[in-house]
Amino acid sequence: MRAFKLFRITNCFFAVLLFSAGALAAAPEQSPPAEGSSERNPDHQPNMEMKKIGLAIHGGAGTIERSNMTPEREREFRAGLERALTAGYEILKRGSSSLDATEAAVRTLEDDPHFNAGKGSVFTSAGTNEMDAAIMDGKTLAAGAVASLKHVKSPISLARLVMEKSGHVMMDSEGAEAFAKENGIELVDQKYFFTQDRWDALQKIKAAEKNHTSGGGKAFLITDQDRHGTVGAVALDQNGNLAAATSTGGTTNKRPGRIGDTPVIGAGTYANNATCAVSATGDGEYFIRATVGRDVSALMEYRGMSLKDAAQAALDKVAKLGGNGGLIAIDHQGNVTLPFNTSGMYRGYVDANGKFAIEIYR
Repeated sequence: MRAFKLFRITNCFFAVLLFSAGALAAAPEQSPPAEGSSERNPDHQPNMEMKKIGLAIHGGAGTIERSNMTPEREREFRAGLERALTAGYEILKRGSSSLDATEAAVRTLEDDPHFNAGKGSVFTSAGTNEMDAAIMDGKTLAAGAVASLKHVKSPISLARLVMEKSGHVMMDSEGAEAFAKENGIELVDQKYFFTQDRWDALQKIKAAEKNHTSGGGKAFLITDQDRHGTVGAVALDQNGNLAAATSTGGTTNKRPGRIGDTPVIGAGTYANNATCAVSATGDGEYFIRATVGRDVSALMEYRGMSLKDAAQAALDKVAKLGGNGGLIAIDHQGNVTLPFNTSGMYRGYVDANGKFAIEIYR
């Protein structure tokens, strides 16, 4: 009888050991800090119930110097970025999808005339506004993109509709706007997109071109802020799903019909749950040629590179081709990176503790 009891006790002891070992093997690693941020859990207190969520946004990269920015204008840009972060983060906190969060963040920036998307879109050489946008679901690799829109108030919402209801990936111009009208997407008159700053930038660039052609001696200061810009968001939700969304008004004085990298899936916009979500900004033609978004993902998938190293390598390829810009990216563990090769990029992210970080300059 004593031998039987000893056998049972011994078996229980080994069962406890096996259960403990299995639990340790299955336990998730502690969340690493977002790249460039402070430690996520400085007290090292375990929080097993809180699932990782993450969000990063950008409002364009370029020659952005503190010396050329008034305090009032800087506050306006920072406030716009904070509104976008808040819009997306509140959605993630409720347990809703990364798709919802990125769309909401980008819509907020599209409604802000300070950023080159939606309301604040730049003008073509013909004096019109033409907008592009894209969104991608990292869980299914479904994507939707729109280009050369002239009357859609929120291009990113139409891009999502294309993804979910059209059976296509990309639609442009009149066909895309007819699809928008059929599905209740708000259309507006072109005058809705008019902003004096963007109009003045077009006139400045046209004057510079005319002056150069005629051989005149008058100099015009043309900045990246005058030329181009893009907005975007990437997110990780509580279910571990990634998403990316990007929207732009293109480049000032572009030829009508020009389409940049924003709506090109794998260039300016990309998301894959196995690796990362990416939204890019900068010289679109170079980002297309370098297939930046897909490159970041591929370097992680096939070479085992970290998010930070893969993003930097993809951006270095753009620079080698002669292009400038930046990108934001988040991986399936919640790490965030925001590299750029210009003097500034409007950017921000929310860490796992809900702390907002907003930056403009290098």
